[in-house]
Amino acid sequence: MKSANSVLSSFGVTVFETMSRLANEMGSINLGQGFPDEDGPRDLCQIAADALIEGPNQYPPMMGLPELRQAVAAHNKRFYGLDVDWQTEVMITSGATEALNDCLMALIEPGDEVVLIEPLYDCYLPLVQRAGGIARLVRIEPPQWTLPRSALSEAFTDKTKLILLNSPHNPAGKVFSADDLEFIASLVLKHDTYALCDEVYEHIVFDGLPHIPLMTLPGMRERCIRLGSAGKTFSMTGWKVGYMTAPANLLAPISKSHQFVTFTTPPNLQKATAAGLLKGDEYFSGLGSAMQAKRDRLSKGLADAGFEVMPTDGTYFLSVDVRSVGFEGTDEEFCRHITIEAGVTAIPLSAFYQDGDVNHFARFCFAKKDAVLDEAASRLKAHFRGNKEF
Repeated sequence: MKSANSVLSSFGVTVFETMSRLANEMGSINLGQGFPDEDGPRDLCQIAADALIEGPNQYPPMMGLPELRQAVAAHNKRFYGLDVDWQTEVMITSGATEALNDCLMALIEPGDEVVLIEPLYDCYLPLVQRAGGIARLVRIEPPQWTLPRSALSEAFTDKTKLILLNSPHNPAGKVFSADDLEFIASLVLKHDTYALCDEVYEHIVFDGLPHIPLMTLPGMRERCIRLGSAGKTFSMTGWKVGYMTAPANLLAPISKSHQFVTFTTPPNLQKATAAGLLKGDEYFSGLGSAMQAKRDRLSKGLADAGFEVMPTDGTYFLSVDVRSVGFEGTDEEFCRHITIEAGVTAIPLSAFYQDGDVNHFARFCFAKKDAVLDEAASRLKAHFRGNKEF
Protein backbone atom coordinates (compact mmCIF):
# COMPACT_ATOMS: atom_id res chain seq x y z
CA MET A 1 0.00 0.00 0.00
CA LYS A 2 1.09 3.59 -0.57
CA SER A 3 2.63 5.32 2.41
CA ALA A 4 1.12 8.10 4.49
CA ASN A 5 2.59 11.58 4.70
CA SER A 6 6.27 11.19 5.53
CA VAL A 7 6.44 14.20 7.85
CA LEU A 8 3.59 13.44 10.21
CA SER A 9 4.05 9.68 10.16
CA SER A 10 7.65 10.14 11.30
CA PHE A 11 6.49 11.41 14.69
CA GLY A 12 5.66 8.79 17.29
CA VAL A 13 3.15 8.88 20.13
CA THR A 14 3.79 12.01 22.19
CA VAL A 15 5.56 11.70 25.52
CA PHE A 16 2.47 13.25 27.12
CA GLU A 17 0.31 10.37 25.94
CA THR A 18 2.92 7.79 26.89
CA MET A 19 3.38 9.10 30.41
CA SER A 20 -0.35 9.66 30.94
CA ARG A 21 -1.08 6.06 29.97
CA LEU A 22 1.52 4.88 32.45
CA ALA A 23 0.14 7.21 35.12
CA ASN A 24 -3.37 5.82 34.62
CA GLU A 25 -2.06 2.27 34.73
CA MET A 26 -0.18 2.90 37.98
CA GLY A 27 -2.77 5.16 39.64
CA SER A 28 -0.13 7.89 39.81
CA ILE A 29 -0.66 11.60 40.53
CA ASN A 30 -0.24 13.06 37.04
CA LEU A 31 1.71 16.32 37.10
CA GLY A 32 2.82 15.74 33.53
CA GLN A 33 -0.07 17.08 31.45
CA GLY A 34 -0.49 20.83 31.45
CA PHE A 35 -4.02 21.66 32.44
CA PRO A 36 -5.76 22.78 35.64
CA ASP A 37 -7.78 20.22 37.60
CA GLU A 38 -10.47 22.81 38.38
CA ASP A 39 -12.62 24.72 35.90
CA GLY A 40 -12.41 28.48 35.59
CA PRO A 41 -15.02 31.15 36.38
CA ARG A 42 -18.50 29.78 36.99
CA ASP A 43 -20.15 32.83 35.44
CA LEU A 44 -18.45 32.14 32.12
CA CYS A 45 -19.69 28.54 32.21
CA GLN A 46 -23.21 29.87 32.79
CA ILE A 47 -22.94 32.30 29.87
CA ALA A 48 -21.77 29.47 27.62
CA ALA A 49 -24.58 27.18 28.82
CA ASP A 50 -27.27 29.85 28.37
CA ALA A 51 -25.99 30.70 24.89
CA LEU A 52 -26.06 27.02 23.94
CA ILE A 53 -29.71 26.65 25.01
CA GLU A 54 -30.89 29.99 23.66
CA GLY A 55 -28.98 29.67 20.38
CA PRO A 56 -28.46 30.17 17.60
CA ASN A 57 -26.18 27.16 17.20
CA GLN A 58 -25.51 27.59 13.51
CA TYR A 59 -22.30 28.69 11.81
CA PRO A 60 -21.08 31.99 13.26
CA PRO A 61 -19.03 34.32 11.04
CA MET A 62 -15.80 32.75 9.82
CA MET A 63 -13.66 35.47 11.40
CA GLY A 64 -15.48 35.11 14.73
CA LEU A 65 -18.39 36.76 16.49
CA PRO A 66 -18.12 40.56 16.34
CA GLU A 67 -18.54 40.82 20.12
CA LEU A 68 -15.52 38.58 20.74
CA ARG A 69 -13.37 40.27 18.11
CA GLN A 70 -14.24 43.63 19.66
CA ALA A 71 -13.36 42.26 23.11
CA VAL A 72 -9.98 41.05 21.81
CA ALA A 73 -9.25 44.49 20.39
CA ALA A 74 -10.27 46.13 23.68
CA HIS A 75 -8.09 43.66 25.60
CA ASN A 76 -5.09 44.61 23.44
CA LYS A 77 -5.70 48.28 24.16
CA ARG A 78 -6.32 47.88 27.89
CA PHE A 79 -3.28 45.77 28.70
CA TYR A 80 -0.74 46.72 26.03
CA GLY A 81 -1.79 50.05 24.53
CA LEU A 82 -2.26 48.50 21.09
CA ASP A 83 -4.78 50.11 18.75
CA VAL A 84 -6.38 47.25 16.82
CA ASP A 85 -9.07 47.31 14.16
CA TRP A 86 -11.33 44.45 15.20
CA GLN A 87 -12.80 44.10 11.71
CA THR A 88 -9.53 43.64 9.80
CA GLU A 89 -6.95 42.64 12.45
CA VAL A 90 -8.65 40.08 14.72
CA MET A 91 -9.68 36.49 14.03
CA ILE A 92 -11.04 33.73 16.29
CA THR A 93 -9.79 30.15 15.96
CA SER A 94 -10.55 26.76 17.47
CA GLY A 95 -7.66 26.98 19.89
CA ALA A 96 -4.19 28.48 19.65
CA THR A 97 -2.82 25.31 18.03
CA GLU A 98 -5.17 25.83 15.10
CA ALA A 99 -4.02 29.43 14.96
CA LEU A 100 -0.39 28.30 14.78
CA ASN A 101 -1.23 25.90 11.97
CA ASP A 102 -3.15 28.58 10.07
CA CYS A 103 -0.27 31.03 10.30
CA LEU A 104 2.42 28.56 9.26
CA MET A 105 0.39 27.15 6.38
CA ALA A 106 -0.43 30.65 5.15
CA LEU A 107 2.98 32.28 5.46
CA ILE A 108 5.54 29.57 4.70
CA GLU A 109 6.58 28.53 1.22
CA PRO A 110 8.51 25.25 0.84
CA GLY A 111 12.15 25.93 1.67
CA ASP A 112 11.50 28.95 3.87
CA GLU A 113 13.40 28.91 7.15
CA VAL A 114 11.73 29.30 10.54
CA VAL A 115 13.68 30.13 13.69
CA LEU A 116 12.55 28.10 16.70
CA ILE A 117 13.77 28.35 20.29
CA GLU A 118 14.21 25.02 22.08
CA PRO A 119 12.86 23.51 24.25
CA LEU A 120 9.92 23.35 21.83
CA TYR A 121 6.23 22.99 22.55
CA ASP A 122 5.50 19.70 20.84
CA CYS A 123 3.41 20.90 17.87
CA TYR A 124 5.84 23.53 16.58
CA LEU A 125 8.26 21.37 14.63
CA PRO A 126 5.64 19.10 12.97
CA LEU A 127 3.61 22.10 11.84
CA VAL A 128 6.65 23.90 10.43
CA GLN A 129 7.85 20.82 8.58
CA ARG A 130 4.40 19.92 7.26
CA ALA A 131 4.11 23.42 5.83
CA GLY A 132 7.40 22.87 3.99
CA GLY A 133 9.50 25.01 6.30
CA ILE A 134 13.05 24.32 7.42
CA ALA A 135 13.59 24.71 11.16
CA ARG A 136 16.61 26.62 12.43
CA LEU A 137 16.95 25.67 16.08
CA VAL A 138 18.38 27.80 18.86
CA ARG A 139 18.27 26.61 22.45
CA ILE A 140 17.86 28.01 25.91
CA GLU A 141 18.93 25.64 28.66
CA PRO A 142 18.42 25.19 32.38
CA PRO A 143 19.21 26.35 34.93
CA GLN A 144 19.07 30.00 33.80
CA TRP A 145 17.38 29.74 30.37
CA THR A 146 19.61 32.49 28.95
CA LEU A 147 18.96 33.56 25.36
CA PRO A 148 22.15 32.83 23.32
CA ARG A 149 22.36 35.95 21.22
CA SER A 150 25.22 34.89 18.98
CA ALA A 151 23.50 31.62 18.08
CA LEU A 152 20.21 33.41 17.49
CA SER A 153 21.89 35.90 15.17
CA GLU A 154 23.46 33.07 13.20
CA ALA A 155 20.10 31.31 12.86
CA PHE A 156 18.68 34.23 10.86
CA THR A 157 19.55 34.20 7.17
CA ASP A 158 18.20 35.67 3.94
CA LYS A 159 15.93 32.58 3.77
CA THR A 160 14.29 33.25 7.14
CA LYS A 161 10.54 33.79 6.82
CA LEU A 162 9.68 34.10 10.49
CA ILE A 163 10.59 33.40 14.08
CA LEU A 164 8.13 31.53 16.28
CA LEU A 165 8.45 33.11 19.72
CA ASN A 166 6.80 31.61 22.80
CA SER A 167 6.69 33.91 25.82
CA PRO A 168 5.86 33.09 28.57
CA HIS A 169 7.70 29.97 27.42
CA ASN A 170 6.39 26.42 27.78
CA PRO A 171 8.18 24.32 29.02
CA ALA A 172 11.00 26.58 30.28
CA GLY A 173 8.77 28.97 32.22
CA LYS A 174 10.91 31.84 30.92
CA VAL A 175 9.43 35.29 30.36
CA PHE A 176 11.56 37.09 27.82
CA SER A 177 12.80 40.45 29.08
CA ALA A 178 12.49 43.80 27.33
CA ASP A 179 16.19 43.56 26.49
CA ASP A 180 15.74 40.08 24.95
CA LEU A 181 12.76 41.26 22.95
CA GLU A 182 14.58 44.32 21.64
CA PHE A 183 17.37 42.06 20.40
CA ILE A 184 14.88 39.73 18.71
CA ALA A 185 13.10 42.70 17.15
CA SER A 186 16.39 43.97 15.74
CA LEU A 187 16.93 40.64 13.97
CA VAL A 188 13.39 40.61 12.61
CA LEU A 189 13.92 44.07 11.15
CA LYS A 190 17.43 43.37 9.87
CA HIS A 191 16.33 40.27 7.97
CA ASP A 192 12.90 41.58 6.90
CA THR A 193 11.00 38.71 8.55
CA TYR A 194 7.84 38.13 10.55
CA ALA A 195 7.31 37.05 14.16
CA LEU A 196 4.64 34.55 15.16
CA CYS A 197 4.13 35.15 18.88
CA ASP A 198 2.57 32.42 21.00
CA GLU A 199 1.46 34.34 24.10
CA VAL A 200 -1.17 32.01 25.52
CA TYR A 201 0.22 32.36 29.06
CA GLU A 202 0.22 36.16 28.88
CA HIS A 203 -1.61 36.57 32.20
CA ILE A 204 0.25 33.82 34.07
CA VAL A 205 3.42 35.73 34.92
CA PHE A 206 5.06 35.87 38.35
CA ASP A 207 7.10 38.00 40.74
CA GLY A 208 5.93 41.30 39.31
CA LEU A 209 7.46 40.68 35.90
CA PRO A 210 5.65 42.29 32.97
CA HIS A 211 4.49 40.40 29.92
CA ILE A 212 5.64 42.47 26.95
CA PRO A 213 4.20 41.51 23.55
CA LEU A 214 6.83 41.79 20.84
CA MET A 215 4.13 43.56 18.83
CA THR A 216 4.45 46.61 21.11
CA LEU A 217 8.09 47.27 20.17
CA PRO A 218 9.05 49.82 17.47
CA GLY A 219 8.69 48.44 13.97
CA MET A 220 6.97 45.25 15.14
CA ARG A 221 3.32 46.21 14.82
CA GLU A 222 3.25 45.40 11.09
CA ARG A 223 5.39 42.25 11.41
CA CYS A 224 3.85 40.35 14.36
CA ILE A 225 1.01 37.90 14.74
CA ARG A 226 -0.04 37.66 18.39
CA LEU A 227 -1.91 34.60 19.71
CA GLY A 228 -3.99 34.32 22.88
CA SER A 229 -6.01 31.51 24.45
CA ALA A 230 -9.24 31.39 26.42
CA GLY A 231 -8.18 27.94 27.59
CA LYS A 232 -5.20 29.34 29.49
CA THR A 233 -6.59 32.73 30.48
CA PHE A 234 -9.85 31.29 31.88
CA SER A 235 -8.66 27.80 32.91
CA MET A 236 -10.97 26.12 30.40
CA THR A 237 -8.50 24.21 28.25
CA GLY A 238 -11.22 22.03 26.72
CA TRP A 239 -12.96 25.01 25.19
CA LYS A 240 -10.30 25.42 22.49
CA VAL A 241 -10.95 29.09 21.76
CA GLY A 242 -7.98 31.02 20.42
CA TYR A 243 -7.72 34.62 19.25
CA MET A 244 -5.29 36.18 16.84
CA THR A 245 -4.20 39.78 16.34
CA ALA A 246 -2.27 40.63 13.16
CA PRO A 247 -1.90 43.43 10.62
CA ALA A 248 -4.59 43.25 7.97
CA ASN A 249 -2.23 42.29 5.16
CA LEU A 250 -1.08 39.21 7.09
CA LEU A 251 -4.44 38.28 8.55
CA ALA A 252 -6.01 38.10 5.07
CA PRO A 253 -4.00 35.06 3.86
CA ILE A 254 -4.06 33.50 7.33
CA SER A 255 -7.86 33.67 7.32
CA LYS A 256 -7.86 31.65 4.09
CA SER A 257 -6.03 28.86 5.89
CA HIS A 258 -8.50 29.05 8.79
CA GLN A 259 -11.34 28.89 6.28
CA PHE A 260 -10.18 25.48 5.09
CA VAL A 261 -9.26 24.03 8.50
CA THR A 262 -12.04 24.59 11.05
CA PHE A 263 -13.84 27.52 9.39
CA THR A 264 -15.30 28.60 12.72
CA THR A 265 -15.57 28.04 16.49
CA PRO A 266 -18.62 27.20 18.68
CA PRO A 267 -20.64 30.42 19.13
CA ASN A 268 -21.60 29.84 22.76
CA LEU A 269 -17.94 29.52 23.77
CA GLN A 270 -17.12 32.67 21.80
CA LYS A 271 -19.79 34.58 23.72
CA ALA A 272 -18.45 33.39 27.06
CA THR A 273 -14.88 34.25 26.06
CA ALA A 274 -15.96 37.76 25.07
CA ALA A 275 -17.44 38.25 28.54
CA GLY A 276 -14.26 36.89 30.09
CA LEU A 277 -11.97 39.30 28.27
CA LEU A 278 -14.06 42.18 29.63
CA LYS A 279 -13.61 41.09 33.27
CA GLY A 280 -12.05 43.56 35.69
CA ASP A 281 -8.32 43.85 36.21
CA GLU A 282 -8.62 42.00 39.51
CA TYR A 283 -9.48 38.79 37.68
CA PHE A 284 -6.34 38.85 35.54
CA SER A 285 -4.02 39.84 38.38
CA GLY A 286 -5.69 37.21 40.58
CA LEU A 287 -5.02 34.50 38.01
CA GLY A 288 -1.30 35.26 38.06
CA SER A 289 -1.06 35.49 41.84
CA ALA A 290 -3.01 32.25 42.33
CA MET A 291 -0.71 30.36 39.97
CA GLN A 292 2.35 31.93 41.58
CA ALA A 293 1.18 30.62 44.94
CA LYS A 294 0.87 27.14 43.44
CA ARG A 295 4.34 27.45 41.90
CA ASP A 296 5.76 28.38 45.29
CA ARG A 297 3.88 25.58 47.04
CA LEU A 298 5.15 22.85 44.73
CA SER A 299 8.62 24.38 44.54
CA LYS A 300 8.96 24.29 48.32
CA GLY A 301 7.63 20.75 48.47
CA LEU A 302 10.08 19.56 45.84
CA ALA A 303 12.96 21.38 47.52
CA ASP A 304 12.04 19.68 50.80
CA ALA A 305 12.24 16.37 48.92
CA GLY A 306 15.81 17.23 47.93
CA PHE A 307 15.34 18.59 44.42
CA GLU A 308 17.10 21.55 42.86
CA VAL A 309 14.26 23.55 41.31
CA MET A 310 14.83 25.69 38.21
CA PRO A 311 13.59 29.31 38.08
CA THR A 312 10.08 29.74 36.66
CA ASP A 313 8.79 33.19 35.67
CA GLY A 314 5.42 32.11 34.25
CA THR A 315 3.18 29.36 32.78
CA TYR A 316 1.96 26.22 34.60
CA PHE A 317 5.35 24.50 34.81
CA LEU A 318 8.57 24.16 36.74
CA SER A 319 11.55 21.89 36.18
CA VAL A 320 13.92 20.08 38.51
CA ASP A 321 17.38 18.58 38.12
CA VAL A 322 16.91 14.84 38.71
CA ARG A 323 20.58 14.46 39.69
CA SER A 324 19.97 16.57 42.79
CA VAL A 325 18.26 13.61 44.51
CA GLY A 326 20.99 11.19 43.49
CA PHE A 327 19.23 9.73 40.46
CA GLU A 328 21.87 8.71 37.93
CA GLY A 329 19.72 7.73 34.94
CA THR A 330 18.17 9.88 32.21
CA ASP A 331 15.18 12.12 32.72
CA GLU A 332 13.00 9.66 30.80
CA GLU A 333 14.10 6.87 33.12
CA PHE A 334 13.48 9.16 36.08
CA CYS A 335 9.91 9.93 34.99
CA ARG A 336 9.13 6.24 34.56
CA HIS A 337 10.77 5.52 37.90
CA ILE A 338 8.78 8.03 39.93
CA THR A 339 5.53 7.05 38.21
CA ILE A 340 5.97 3.40 39.12
CA GLU A 341 7.84 3.66 42.42
CA ALA A 342 6.64 6.94 43.95
CA GLY A 343 3.21 7.38 42.37
CA VAL A 344 3.92 10.78 40.81
CA THR A 345 4.25 11.53 37.09
CA ALA A 346 6.32 14.21 35.36
CA ILE A 347 7.53 14.81 31.80
CA PRO A 348 11.18 14.42 30.73
CA LEU A 349 12.48 17.77 29.52
CA SER A 350 14.61 16.03 26.88
CA ALA A 351 11.37 15.40 24.97
CA PHE A 352 11.30 19.11 24.12
CA TYR A 353 14.81 19.10 22.58
CA GLN A 354 15.69 17.47 19.28
CA ASP A 355 19.00 15.83 20.12
CA GLY A 356 18.17 14.77 23.68
CA ASP A 357 21.47 15.78 25.28
CA VAL A 358 19.69 17.91 27.89
CA ASN A 359 18.55 14.73 29.61
CA HIS A 360 18.53 15.16 33.35
CA PHE A 361 15.65 17.55 33.96
CA ALA A 362 11.96 16.80 34.54
CA ARG A 363 8.96 19.12 34.18
CA PHE A 364 6.09 19.23 36.66
CA CYS A 365 2.73 21.00 36.21
CA PHE A 366 1.60 22.95 39.28
CA ALA A 367 -1.83 24.03 37.97
CA LYS A 368 -3.50 21.58 40.35
CA LYS A 369 -5.38 21.65 43.64
CA ASP A 370 -3.21 22.39 46.66
CA ALA A 371 -3.99 19.01 48.19
CA VAL A 372 -2.81 17.27 45.03
CA LEU A 373 0.45 19.24 44.99
CA ASP A 374 1.04 18.50 48.69
CA GLU A 375 0.43 14.79 48.24
CA ALA A 376 2.74 14.62 45.24
CA ALA A 377 5.53 16.39 47.12
CA SER A 378 4.96 14.15 50.15
CA ARG A 379 5.24 11.00 48.05
CA LEU A 380 8.44 12.19 46.40
CA LYS A 381 9.94 13.20 49.73
CA ALA A 382 9.13 9.84 51.25
CA HIS A 383 10.65 8.06 48.28
CA PHE A 384 13.86 10.02 47.84
CA ARG A 385 14.57 10.86 51.47
CA GLY A 386 13.98 7.29 52.55
CA ASN A 387 15.46 5.42 49.59
CA LYS A 388 19.07 5.81 48.55
CA GLU A 389 19.06 3.08 45.94
CA PHE A 390 17.34 3.70 42.64
